[in-house]
Amino acid sequence: MSMHPIAHAATRPDHPAVIMTGSGQQITYGEMEAESNRFAHLLRARGIKQGDAFAVLLENRIEYFTIIWGSQRAGTMLVPISSRLTAPEAAYIIRDAQASLLITSGYFTEILGDIRKECPGLEVLMMDSGDAEDFAAALAAQPTTPIPDQRAGMVMLYSSGTTGRPKGIRPAPPEDPDPMAPVPLLGLATMGAGMPADGTMVYLSPAPLYHAAPIGWCSIVHRLGGTVVMMEKFDPEEALKAIERYKVTDSQWVPTHFVRFLKLDPAVRTRYDLSSHMRALHAAAPCPVPIKREMIEWWGPIVNEYYAGSEMIGMTLVKSEHWLAKPGTVGIAVHGKVHVCGPEGEELPAGQDGLIFFENVNLPTYHNDPAKTAEAMHPSGWMTLGDIGHLDSDGFLFLTDRKSHMIISGGVNIYPQEIENLLVTHPKVMDAAVIGAPCPDLGEKVVAVVQPKDMADAGPGLEAELRDFLSASLSKIKMPKLFDFRPELPREANGKLYKRELRDEYAAKAKETAA
Repeated sequence: MSMHPIAHAATRPDHPAVIMTGSGQQITYGEMEAESNRFAHLLRARGIKQGDAFAVLLENRIEYFTIIWGSQRAGTMLVPISSRLTAPEAAYIIRDAQASLLITSGYFTEILGDIRKECPGLEVLMMDSGDAEDFAAALAAQPTTPIPDQRAGMVMLYSSGTTGRPKGIRPAPPEDPDPMAPVPLLGLATMGAGMPADGTMVYLSPAPLYHAAPIGWCSIVHRLGGTVVMMEKFDPEEALKAIERYKVTDSQWVPTHFVRFLKLDPAVRTRYDLSSHMRALHAAAPCPVPIKREMIEWWGPIVNEYYAGSEMIGMTLVKSEHWLAKPGTVGIAVHGKVHVCGPEGEELPAGQDGLIFFENVNLPTYHNDPAKTAEAMHPSGWMTLGDIGHLDSDGFLFLTDRKSHMIISGGVNIYPQEIENLLVTHPKVMDAAVIGAPCPDLGEKVVAVVQPKDMADAGPGLEAELRDFLSASLSKIKMPKLFDFRPELPREANGKLYKRELRDEYAAKAKETAA
């Protein structure tokens, strides 16, 4: 049986491909097939050939899938842009990727003028514009038959720029250019994560589609003939409602979602029937051990975790039962081989923390940035995402933190993840970020930026309570020197924390004080 929406449209045209939880809008495999063909024609009509790039700046909406699957037959490079970016950041990506077309919606009117100024000659198609640039009208003018030169497309994601200019991750070209050819993630989905290939899957996607995991897994669900149930935006109770209402079997999360679930009133949490839910995948950041343990107690041993990156250089996977035996692990390699190396590139023994590299046949490059590509490479040809961790004697990987987040205070290496993981387990804390801020005596001082569950609690009382709570497990050197309470942290909807914004803010403050 062929694993592709083209095949499912032929055999089950009326099966729902996508359902939006907020609006209730739906699209069937038959409709998605017709629209995707139209979009492939539209790309060609705009002069976008195989290998050419076009950009997409959209909120979570049903048309995104027409664009994904249209590009997957036109052999083009789809460049998703984060809806959180400013006009200069979005314009930088459009220029860097050499995208000649931008597809967007009225949601982005505020920044669109500036994007156009910075990208002269950029063609724009806009959803719901009702004028000459209207996306639906341009699409409707095209035929629903396949284009003559069908070919598998690619997606170029840009790193979220948490440490500087966003970088395009240029994937290795598909091994087989046939759009219907299987992709590596398929085997990992069915054999590794246990996703069903019989078309019965109902998959809940709570995160923005412009990220690696949602776009990757939703595409896999469509290859497997399942239904994607997509949230316009994440809300913990709405997510539970959706699992009950659509009898969701599979889902994908980040630790921030779990934290939000567990901060719900227990009466709300237990109100919904989650019995259809068979597999819950999570990734994107290390999950605090107590949080994950509580999720397994509540949802059952259906919580599977993986560690990978937008770069797709490799992947580890761990099911609940192995995690319970080795709390905190992100599992063993299921794609690529893991190497943990010291500062000189030497391989480290089990139990010793170092930089994590993946050895793999096909590795990506950073678009227009050979220096960044070289920096990520090991002399042996392996690649790193910049994470620090260790392997245990059984080959299970444990993550410590990202190298770029490390704080050096008084000559001691401090990993913020450990402190953040403790803070979010406190009942009065909703979210926390720990950063290093410039300090004349120590080089850097540890700062905890905390979002209380209730902002009314912010103040010296809560600070004393948190210091007391942390001192049970943290050495003095790791204890935050400063607590900064805020109503919200700069977090991406996929759970990624923009630490750079916080660090820049503190660096600027330190400069002012020094001046």
